Amino acid sequence: MRGRMALLLLLCGLLAMLQLRGGVAAAPEESLIWIDLSAMRLTLYQDGREAGAWPIASGASDTPTPLGVFRVTHRFHAENSGFGACFLGLDVPWGQYGIHGTNLPGSIGSRASHGCVRMYNRDVEALCRLAPNGTRVVIEEGPYGELGWSLQPLTPGSRSAQVRAAQRRLRALGYYRGALDGIYGAGMSAALAQWKADAGLPPGDWVDAQTWRAMGVLLFE
Repeated sequence: MRGRMALLLLLCGLLAMLQLRGGVAAAPEESLIWIDLSAMRLTLYQDGREAGAWPIASGASDTPTPLGVFRVTHRFHAENSGFGACFLGLDVPWGQYGIHGTNLPGSIGSRASHGCVRMYNRDVEALCRLAPNGTRVVIEEGPYGELGWSLQPLTPGSRSAQVRAAQRRLRALGYYRGALDGIYGAGMSAALAQWKADAGLPPGDWVDAQTWRAMGVLLFE
């Protein structure tokens, strides 16, 4: 637990510096939402202390919850919708995702959503009161950060944190100049094709195990 808290504090400081340099309005630094998909649990930290923890439901296997570091950007109350009592929208660049209540309380604790994080209505109401817009949200599952449990094959049209990791690596190699939006589109295809040709790899519009290795993206315990 102490190791995780140290990681939380370090992460907060680094991200605060990056976002302030980018001109993004920062939320109060004492607020942080940590979502552990393996444990099906959302924890709110304030001033480095746990302020609340609640069970959740996450995305189904074919519509997974995005991994990474995001922010709460907007909210609305949704008593008469499938979003339960409140919806907190996240700035995930490759899709529309949020944290919200549910009219299916039996789904809590399972992988059942279209990618959003579900909470009991009473729990999300408490979270909405405590977490302002701008609150940082860390979503994790597995030992490898935004890469999750393992490297996955990517093809045109893929949308995920792993796509963003591949874009980031191609940018570092000097080939990709588009947005780090986690969307495998035409710009990424062109950058990948040129890099593969220069690296002497077989052509192909995909990122497979060989491509990950050649790009220098490796998983370590």
